Amino acid sequence: MTTLKEGDNAPQFSAKDQDGKIHKLEDYKGKKLVVFFYPKASTPGCTAEACNLRDNWEQFKAQGYEILGVSADSEKRQQNFKNKYELPFPLLADEDKEVINAFGVWGPKKFMGKEYDGIHRTTFVIDENGKISEVISKVKTKDHAAQIL
Repeated sequence: MTTLKEGDNAPQFSAKDQDGKIHKLEDYKGKKLVVFFYPKASTPGCTAEACNLRDNWEQFKAQGYEILGVSADSEKRQQNFKNKYELPFPLLADEDKEVINAFGVWGPKKFMGKEYDGIHRTTFVIDENGKISEVISKVKTKDHAAQIL
């Protein structure tokens, strides 16, 4: 699990989105940023989470938030996910896990009795100055926007 906590500086990052456009933490200076890490595009929990954020997009915009989704999926897979569910925010294709490791959300997981390494579903809310204002590790996929707003 992540060791980052409220008050820490968010890790600097640079990664490509579903269209190959590079996003860096400094691009969001002066804005509030929600960075949500999810295990795999187009799986049921990840779809529920992304669609809940999509359905509340206007509220996020009204409160000055930008949103970035991050997983280890390829650009193509992220693009398919974004297009299929009409997600209004970029999805970073962090195949080399640089951003995932910088935020400390990669590690051992258990599913149906099997242990494996994967992404821990975690959301970071970052303030206008690049400081973490909230870490949400118990994500409610169907009601995630309410945990943030």
